[in-house]
Amino acid sequence: MKHMNDYAKELKELILTAIKEGASDLHLTAGRHPTVRVFGTLVPLFKNPILSAEDAEGLILSMLNEKEREIFKEQKEYDFSYSFEDKSRFRVNAFTQKGYSGAALRLIPNKIKTVKELNLPDILNDFVQEEQGFFLVVGPIGHGKSTTLAAMIETINHTGAKHIMTIEDPIEYLFAQDKSIIDQREVRTDTADFKTALRSMFRQDVNVAMIGEMRDIETISTAVTAAETGHLILSSLHTNNAAQTVDRIIDSFPSSQQNQIRIQLASVLLGIFSQRLVPRISGGRIPAYELLINTPAIRTLIREGRAHEINSVIETNYEIGMVSLDRSLAALVRDGEITMKDAVSYSLNPKNLEALI
Repeated sequence: MKHMNDYAKELKELILTAIKEGASDLHLTAGRHPTVRVFGTLVPLFKNPILSAEDAEGLILSMLNEKEREIFKEQKEYDFSYSFEDKSRFRVNAFTQKGYSGAALRLIPNKIKTVKELNLPDILNDFVQEEQGFFLVVGPIGHGKSTTLAAMIETINHTGAKHIMTIEDPIEYLFAQDKSIIDQREVRTDTADFKTALRSMFRQDVNVAMIGEMRDIETISTAVTAAETGHLILSSLHTNNAAQTVDRIIDSFPSSQQNQIRIQLASVLLGIFSQRLVPRISGGRIPAYELLINTPAIRTLIREGRAHEINSVIETNYEIGMVSLDRSLAALVRDGEITMKDAVSYSLNPKNLEALI
């Protein structure tokens, strides 16, 4: 049987390989070769042997302290962040499948890229100049929501003297304080849960809060209230576009409360940014996105429960900065950045996309 130090050494080699290959994720599963995800594609590391159940568990436990091992053993799954030397950090989900241990490690780069370096629109920097309001970054898992939010926080950090609070599960990007004070709180380690940390924020003289994810009605309700009372709130949701995001927020409340939340959301919302990372012809991935800006017309649609009409308002307000996903995809095709085939596969309305090219 291997010693824990042997597993720590093996893990180090796997992580160095993942970094060298430019991977976004490293997967450890019994019965499979260790596997990395590079530009969206899973690539088995055939030079490494297939992991036995004992080896998979040993690699995972080498990342945890005694208390964390007990939590994992009891709960059968565990979210945590793992720092690897000074080179990088990982967001890790350890889990149990068929009675065996497995883990998915998401690489979090040390350097926080700017909005421009991420090929995102400059207008995102305008939203973070606001003193209060609610801004959401949405999209599927693995399409860069956390990275975009980190870039927006970093813009504030370098341009304004603000008190910024992040509430995450687990903490992902680590910020170096510049002009702003940045406090980062991890759920379970630093606070019981998102809603408790958010309520505490009202007594902490916070200007800006970044909530890692809107998971429940209490978190959403408290976040909207915070945006009403002089705070800039940035957060994310796993939704596909702005219209679906508005519906998801409203529908998470009991019917008796939905009218009130519509009125509040219409009032505090700044915008919704939906993004996808699309394979780039020259290699890597490039973002395609939709941007909703909360204009008087959008406020009316939200208040009146007509979220299904939001898409057409986005499409017809390009001149003020709104962008539909199809318009963004069409521009990338015209610029030779992505293929038409990939654009169609990411479009929510392929016929509309074809009309734009």
